[in-house]
Amino acid sequence: MPMNSAHKRLCSSRTWARTTEEQILPWALEGLDLGDDVLELGPGYGANLRVLVERVARLTAVEIDPATVRLLERRYGDRARVLLGDAAELTLPDGAFSAVVCFTMLHHVPTDLHQDRIFAEAFRVLRPGGVFAGSDSLPSVPFRALHVGDTMNTLDPDGLPARLTAAGFTGVATGLDGRGRRVRFRAHRP
Repeated sequence: MPMNSAHKRLCSSRTWARTTEEQILPWALEGLDLGDDVLELGPGYGANLRVLVERVARLTAVEIDPATVRLLERRYGDRARVLLGDAAELTLPDGAFSAVVCFTMLHHVPTDLHQDRIFAEAFRVLRPGGVFAGSDSLPSVPFRALHVGDTMNTLDPDGLPARLTAAGFTGVATGLDGRGRRVRFRAHRP
């Protein structure tokens, strides 16, 4: 999804990479075992991918932007499989992954319906017992300013459990970070 230049600079910065490594991923994945074969949806410039390749045995990433896919292949192609595609229409087999994750990307998805298709695809490609986990930002004045001219369709934390349950997940849990700036979720395929 298109991003303005300020947003691109932030998402490709060392500051953002440090934020994801030190704050977002530890909080979003706290207490979870991702297993041996993980799929990241919408890795963007790779801030999370950079951390995940060190933590999991096999990592696949699906990114919608061709130029970003090429960038990620150059940086991580020897340690992760990077694929071009839409997370709402994955070309991956059913039950292939022990975990599916996505971080700070769902608000870039233009509609709730498209997000729901992503949830359904995450469910489809998970193994029984697999976990779907991640986090996303919640609206604020600075967040809205960063997204001028961008897609910004934030999740409703109160409605998210029902949406994940409708996709087939069980054991759905959500929570807000200490400042109420982010929501995390985790759900399991029975």
